[in-house]
Amino acid sequence: MKTQADKQNDAQTNSQQLTVPPDGKISFGKSAILGLQHVVAMDVYVVPFLIAMLIGLAPNQSSALIQSTFIAAGLATIVQTYFCMKLPMAQGPSYVPLGAIVAIYAASGGGETGWGSVLGASLVGAVLVVILGYTGIFNKIVKSFIPPIVGGTIIFIVGLSLLPVAIRDNIYGATDAAINQNVLLALISAGALLLFVALGSLLRAKGAIFRVTSVMIALIIGCISANFMGVLDFSAVASAKWFSMPQLPFKDFGFSFDLSAIITMVIIYLVLLAETTGTWFAISNVIDKPLTDKNINRGVIGEGISCLIASVLGSTPVTGYSTNAGIISITGVASRRVFLAVGGWFVLFGCSGKLAALISSIPTAVIGGVFAIVCGIISINGIQVMKNVTIREKEMYIIAIPMILTLALVLIPKDFLYTLPTFVQYLLGSPILAASLAAIVLNKLLPSAK
Repeated sequence: MKTQADKQNDAQTNSQQLTVPPDGKISFGKSAILGLQHVVAMDVYVVPFLIAMLIGLAPNQSSALIQSTFIAAGLATIVQTYFCMKLPMAQGPSYVPLGAIVAIYAASGGGETGWGSVLGASLVGAVLVVILGYTGIFNKIVKSFIPPIVGGTIIFIVGLSLLPVAIRDNIYGATDAAINQNVLLALISAGALLLFVALGSLLRAKGAIFRVTSVMIALIIGCISANFMGVLDFSAVASAKWFSMPQLPFKDFGFSFDLSAIITMVIIYLVLLAETTGTWFAISNVIDKPLTDKNINRGVIGEGISCLIASVLGSTPVTGYSTNAGIISITGVASRRVFLAVGGWFVLFGCSGKLAALISSIPTAVIGGVFAIVCGIISINGIQVMKNVTIREKEMYIIAIPMILTLALVLIPKDFLYTLPTFVQYLLGSPILAASLAAIVLNKLLPSAK
């Protein structure tokens, strides 16, 4: 139990961390700028790009999918932030269903029929998620199986699982430039971020502007540096159209319903809910607002409605992005008005090929340098959740085994993963899900110290 002094210290710490609380009112212009900061730090375009590549979509189909994904992310962000969970949260396409989407598409014969099966299965699964939230079943599961030690571990592994992606894929493996240029760009953007966060802390009230725009400034400085190196390419922006119509249901695509595809997608949605729970805990910890039963139930409903919107728009399932929790920690701005702007930007980008191309033209290593710091901050938030838990032998294993499992699955050779049964691939293909389940099971099975 916390003493009164502990509660006062926590309140004081939170007031220092957040410059604008969730219900804080800020101007339209500032909301737009800060919202854009979140948007450019999210790799929303990557998932539709990967899907288009994996199933062999034509260039015009690929562009249409990217547009639909941006619009779905925008509407889903507004739904969760303002109407359902009512927490500062950005929604975007999930990596979890990638394998299932490719499998359903191929098993259904590919082409329009294959994509119709993917969208039909997504539609049915989304309705089931809404029912889980409306009945409160998922909330009961959370209360029974996710105490602070487990919730903190889940937040910790969310950041831990993303960190290798930030460093290995976004920096070392980036194809925008040579590896020495990628490393230098990542160091420049990360260094700029730390510099402006430090200025914001040192100057306090006068330096608040440096802190709240630190991510945006870091990305701009990174892009300027990339331009001097000759690796900033805006050719795609010049050739893109300012405005283009998104896909329309039943005109540009249809829905078909296959039982095996639906069962597969329902399993994926359960995986998705287990994974997004970590994001909810991370955000609630950053803003120092514990998740209530109402939050969780409405969050599940919002997740279902968001995925329903995505499928109706011809896109893939969406989920809450952990990246934004780290950005809130860095900037101290948790206003839901900012996330309303995030949703607006996404819809705007979805209707403008030129703006979407501008975001995707930011060098991967520049984003990677900022992303790596954000991942570390997410993990630290998990440790903060566990700070009042007495760490005995049982708790050590609850933290250590998921941590090991997360790294093992992040580094697992893909050739070996693809030799396993399909359901096992789904399970092990998401390190966050597998490690979260491990933490839950260990908490239930390991005996408590007497």
